Amino acid sequence: MIVIRTPDELKTALAGASVTIGNFDGVHKGHQALIKRTCVKATASGLTSAIVTFDPHPLRVLTERKTPPFITLTDQKLELISQFGPQVALVLAFTREMAALSPEQFVQHYLVDGLNMKELTIGYDYHMGKGRTGDHAMLTQIGDRLGFGVERLDPVALEGAIVSSTRIRDLVEAGDVWDARPLLGRFYQVSGEVVHGMKRGGKLLGFPTANLKLVDELFPKPGVYAVWVEVDGQAHEGVANIGKNPTFGNDALSVEAHILDYDKDIYGRDIRVHFVQRIRDERKFNGIDELKERIRRDVGIGRQILARPEGRIKITQPSIEDTAQ
Repeated sequence: MIVIRTPDELKTALAGASVTIGNFDGVHKGHQALIKRTCVKATASGLTSAIVTFDPHPLRVLTERKTPPFITLTDQKLELISQFGPQVALVLAFTREMAALSPEQFVQHYLVDGLNMKELTIGYDYHMGKGRTGDHAMLTQIGDRLGFGVERLDPVALEGAIVSSTRIRDLVEAGDVWDARPLLGRFYQVSGEVVHGMKRGGKLLGFPTANLKLVDELFPKPGVYAVWVEVDGQAHEGVANIGKNPTFGNDALSVEAHILDYDKDIYGRDIRVHFVQRIRDERKFNGIDELKERIRRDVGIGRQILARPEGRIKITQPSIEDTAQ
């Protein structure tokens, strides 16, 4: 997948493009349906499949209130999108000036002139342009004038509820990472560089941990989780703690992953932690021995969870898929 920031970066003009557009926060099952449909239509019509998204998220530009944490930052979002086969991703720098464009101005400049769009696929609730007036009906009218077709997909629903970024965010923040998995089509994940922590895990407790330098925005509810830890494209069983280590009186949030049966030095390396299931709340223990015994129990529970077929994953570069799919 070619990633561009302006259509001018394309070395040759597109003969025609099948396009979908959105924020795609989380690249969940609903987003995946849009991307897959766009690629199918491109193949059938001999067009280039193109995804258009924004950085920063429009909410960061248009609202003065604190925005909710996003599920995927831009780099991870693009990595996930690439797994579904689009040929081009146009990442537009969202500004107030862009927000002031009418739907027709935006479509004409970026999609028709920029990408030579012939087909547009949108979600059931998609709106664009000034005042969010560019709905399905208006875009269809614009398409009739400018020479492209518009298809609106129905929402993707699981267990009677529409798959949405808000629903996934609520589940993750509540610690219900197991229930977020079917909506995402994967386990919820965070990435980061392994940095030196307080050096208590191995020397004091007998359970060395990889401490992540936090760059993601959305983290599961503090507690202990069964996880898969991805190092250099290999998945390793693990147990992770999210929280402030109340037994030691810490104040800062940390993510620490104990990789089971693993003794390699990974300081300075980037790893990915996939959250499978919550084991327990974080709590304060009366002493080191009580904490060590509880960690031993957590590791045993984690092994049981990760041994189940539905709790396992396999690495298929560059993506991570669930073996139950």
